[in-house]
Amino acid sequence: MKMLKIALLQLFACGNDQTANLAKGEKYCRQAAEQGVDIVVFPEMWNIGYTPYSEDVWREDFDPLDSTYDSLRQEWYSQAVSADSPFVQHFCKLAKELDLAIVLTYLEKWDGLPRNSASLINRHGDIVYTYAKVHTCDFSLEAACSPGDEFYVDSLDTAIGAVKIGTMICYDREFPESARALMLKGAEVILTPNACDLEINRLSQFRGRAFENMVAVAMTNYAGMGHSIAYDGIAFDENGSRDMKVVEADEAEGIYIAKIDIDRLREYRQSEVWGNAFRKPRSYSNLTETTVNFPFQRHTSRR
Repeated sequence: MKMLKIALLQLFACGNDQTANLAKGEKYCRQAAEQGVDIVVFPEMWNIGYTPYSEDVWREDFDPLDSTYDSLRQEWYSQAVSADSPFVQHFCKLAKELDLAIVLTYLEKWDGLPRNSASLINRHGDIVYTYAKVHTCDFSLEAACSPGDEFYVDSLDTAIGAVKIGTMICYDREFPESARALMLKGAEVILTPNACDLEINRLSQFRGRAFENMVAVAMTNYAGMGHSIAYDGIAFDENGSRDMKVVEADEAEGIYIAKIDIDRLREYRQSEVWGNAFRKPRSYSNLTETTVNFPFQRHTSRR
């Protein structure tokens, strides 16, 4: 039995105080390491605690293209950091010291608008890849971000051997194409930083991503909103249908550990009928069309 141990760091951020968020993040990484985990996952945009440039972005009638907020957006952009910044490199050194992988999230400095990004740092302190959120929330705060254009999967060296890891961020998980693309690229485990309420529909949706792709999925949310959760991707066993949920947090701050039996998942993926064996891609051509028809047109939509 090869158990991959994933620590979901469900934390309260220290606002956009990056120094405080760095210190708190390190503290919880150290605590997770003491529990023998392989990977720790931060909630979305940890370096600034997903702090918006204005509280108005949470209003239902908020217009993200309103020029009134231009100066506030510029100030917000100044908080972006690059992969070679002291903030990110601190966690690279920490990963090597603690011998664990870290999914670190941050507002990433980028040509043009910054990106909402997550770097997968391996236990040797190297960045395996940096993924930028593809499905940015263009109806709100993230209209101020550049969307990513690709999903990444790579082999992560862990204490139980190599595991194929992919990443999606928050709103990405609400589109079946995200997890599907990661599965098609070979992902066995999808790690998902998050920053929104996780009610029954979103939790059920996330379970569906695991079921339909036969992948393990693990999501970290901020404390207060809570319900960080993981499903192991194994929907059936010799006894029939089973609950794939391996951990679900309440709203409290803490470290929640998801244990994924990688050998069992791999065996399941070789025999069951979901995933890729019986898909009919020749019938899916309209999935790549860019036209938005009624009733889904939105003036903030980007393609």
